[in-house]
Amino acid sequence: MSSESRTRILSGALDLLREGQSISLESAAQRAGLTKPGLMYHFRTKEALMVALVDHVIDRWERELSAAAGAPAAEVSAVERIRAYAEFSLTADFDESDVVMLADPRLRATLSARWEERIAPLVAIPADVPSGMRGRLLAVRLLADGVWVASATDVLDPDAADRELVRGVVDDLLGGSE
Repeated sequence: MSSESRTRILSGALDLLREGQSISLESAAQRAGLTKPGLMYHFRTKEALMVALVDHVIDRWERELSAAAGAPAAEVSAVERIRAYAEFSLTADFDESDVVMLADPRLRATLSARWEERIAPLVAIPADVPSGMRGRLLAVRLLADGVWVASATDVLDPDAADRELVRGVVDDLLGGSE
């Protein structure tokens, strides 16, 4: 599959989500300027398209989280990963496409499983982290989860001043500890 065609299809499908429209093979094909059979050459089923959309969103998140942490997730500590996730959640622009795993009720289990599989290496807390630090890291991760979901859904999205307050809580919870 050509990278250009794939990107055009996925970007168009994400635009449909941003506009509050549902995604079908027909609507995604039309948005990408393809016929349905042309799109199906790349994505045989709607499920394949939707899983690719989850991957597309997580690929962006992975790049941005690596930049925030200063290195890929596998190369930094749990504290650095979770701190980067919090910073990303407090500063990135999110929209409906960032909740792509919820976009189709019939595929929600499949899409959520894929989301969890892809996001876990970026935000999971290793089992060997001492319980006190584990609790603080989990609290920060849950704060970050809440911020991006509020932003992506535009439901009780914190303003800049409130985001600074949350950043202070993150700093209090994590301090300079490793």
